[in-house]
Amino acid sequence: MAETKKLLRTLAGEVLDTPPIWMMRQAGRYLPEYRATRAQAGDFLSLCYNPELAAEVTLQPIRRYGFDAAILFADILLVPQALGADLWFETGEGPRLSTIGAQADFDRLKPVEAIHETLAPIYETVRILTRELPPETALIGFAGAPWTVATYMIAGRGTPDQGPAHALREGNPELFDALIARLTAATIEYLSAQIEAGAEVVKIFDSWAGSLKGEAFTKYALEPCREITQALKARHPGIPVIGFPREAGEGYVGFAKATGVDCVALDNSVTPNWAAAYVQLDGCVQGNLASSHMVTGGQALVDETRRIVDAFSEGPHIFNLGHGITPDADPANVQLMIDTVRGR
Repeated sequence: MAETKKLLRTLAGEVLDTPPIWMMRQAGRYLPEYRATRAQAGDFLSLCYNPELAAEVTLQPIRRYGFDAAILFADILLVPQALGADLWFETGEGPRLSTIGAQADFDRLKPVEAIHETLAPIYETVRILTRELPPETALIGFAGAPWTVATYMIAGRGTPDQGPAHALREGNPELFDALIARLTAATIEYLSAQIEAGAEVVKIFDSWAGSLKGEAFTKYALEPCREITQALKARHPGIPVIGFPREAGEGYVGFAKATGVDCVALDNSVTPNWAAAYVQLDGCVQGNLASSHMVTGGQALVDETRRIVDAFSEGPHIFNLGHGITPDADPANVQLMIDTVRGR
């Protein structure tokens, strides 16, 4: 069925009359059925580690909207937890982790080969989805990029400017590089196991890539993505990889060629016309509607959706948001976006 899946055809370089469409965080709090399942699970991490319920919430937006792809329901911080970091979620405030600030903290982490014991339920979720998804729907696995995951591990939480990670990168580069290397190796193993379980595409989310500049961007955003991509393609020939160095700006240019990813996902800080001229010339792009349109809707949503589709119509394009959908989004606006992309 792979050749009939629109997402896989586009990732292979085909230009379709109507781009495939999926949406970051499409399984999420904006959907009442998600909220009900999360309540059933008890808390967020319990939902991530319950294969039946995690598969259910992955399937919910497919049933409701008929997206061309489903993305595995999990979280980028499961990898540090699998490496031995403490992880919990504060209600209304987000994730918290034990911190890595000194060599002793790093030395307490587990070896890469130990991650599968913790992450085995995630692979089972993938196996369930390979059986339950409609035959035309592609399954995307994912992981956080090493830099982004490291920023949480160093600060113990999300930060506005990733300051603690930058401070460690500059003040103790040996420790920082060791952490990036451990995360890179763990990410390769994690994504490879997802592929073996049935994921047809994988995406590397580098949500904080934009705070890396110049040589730091090359070393800590581009190079780990290249290493992960090349290792996965060596193990799993033909597996497509999507890279998302969010807010990379000019760093988007040449990113696909430098890393080997099959598609570059774009945030909405760059215009579609600019990205078509400078990024899409190297292959597939994904994006890049502002997620705020899912809240406000109306004619502005329709107009901007059409503008993006038109701008990218000369090359391979996957329609998506420039960032994840927010909990305050109106499900009806998602349907309006889909209908607009598909010309209904």
